Amino acid sequence: MICSTVKSGVDCAFMTKKGCNFNGGTCHTIVEACVGCDRAKTFPTGIFCISFPEPAIKWRRGICNMASHMKSETKVEEFKLNPLKASKRAAR
Repeated sequence: MICSTVKSGVDCAFMTKKGCNFNGGTCHTIVEACVGCDRAKTFPTGIFCISFPEPAIKWRRGICNMASHMKSETKVEEFKLNPLKASKRAAR
């Protein structure tokens, strides 16, 4: 349903005919780590995440999985080749 509390005009999974079903009855504003994300939108009542009702929970265990402004670091290990085995393979 379309939110009518804080994020007016945005489709929200927690919105029902009786109002917002989220804990506390309203979404929470973004945290400092969310600044710069594409999903952080400005509304008349503040800046809110359009993906999550409480963004602080997503940042507890590290980087938010939906953060568009953060890149996850993936370590690329260089493959170490044994020269003895390489020479035996080449001889085949």
